[in-house]
Amino acid sequence: MMPRIVSLLPSATEIVCALGFQDALVGRSHECDFPRGIERLPVCTEPKVRGGDTRAIHSSVSAILQQDISVYRVDTEVLRELQPTHIVTQIQCEVCAVSLRDVEAAMANWIGTAPQLIALNPQSLDDVFDDIRRTATALDADGDSLVCSMRSRMEAIAATVRSRKPRMVIIEWIEPLMVAGNWMPTLVGMAGAIDPLGSAGQHSAWITWDDLVRADPDVIVIAPCGFRIEDSQRDLHLLTEDARWQSLRAVRTERVFIADGNQFFNRPGPRLVESLQILAEIVQQCAV
Repeated sequence: MMPRIVSLLPSATEIVCALGFQDALVGRSHECDFPRGIERLPVCTEPKVRGGDTRAIHSSVSAILQQDISVYRVDTEVLRELQPTHIVTQIQCEVCAVSLRDVEAAMANWIGTAPQLIALNPQSLDDVFDDIRRTATALDADGDSLVCSMRSRMEAIAATVRSRKPRMVIIEWIEPLMVAGNWMPTLVGMAGAIDPLGSAGQHSAWITWDDLVRADPDVIVIAPCGFRIEDSQRDLHLLTEDARWQSLRAVRTERVFIADGNQFFNRPGPRLVESLQILAEIVQQCAV
């Protein structure tokens, strides 16, 4: 019997599809947009914060969380109409996507057989691989093949990097400043660089301008969570208008890059391979 899967997390949707279950997906979150065709599925969630720059979004989200209210709404009626056998969600970050708490609240007083919840919790690159295996197990599938393929492709990319080790900072939020943690410092290392501010396996961290100035990285990659390149370009003035920005080595040597933090980097799934490739190409370009 084919499962009926609702994915409430973009990276989970990509994992489910990479495992061969795209046709089994019956619902998605408002953020799930890959692979192609997913956008036709019914949407089961919506955000309570609408647009704005990084400063405004941070302010709105902080106000909501201070009231112990979720940042997202789960459409309970749609979810029940879809009659899923499995719901994939996450417990890693209540700001980035619908949380397990949101789903459990939506499932209160569920009539009939409750769907199986698959809660992902990626803190590191190894955790991403474990989540793939956990999802596969829940769907009676083989996750090891996908994990082995990802590892093999990543190792091949890492084998091409040069010995030079530039210091690279990944900015995950612009105002206030946040640097990428979790799996990203590991990818930075595999790409042939050193991350002076991020900590592998630890949550992305808020930093001050003084922290950034002291680190004085050789390379800066701007890839805010959930932001497309054009979104980051719009908010870039929040960095460039500060006099300290011009003092940074990466700025003076024109080694500042804007990447798609929505499609890559911040999605702990199969396309972390492509994320690593982007970082490796940046490092190679800076080594010229």
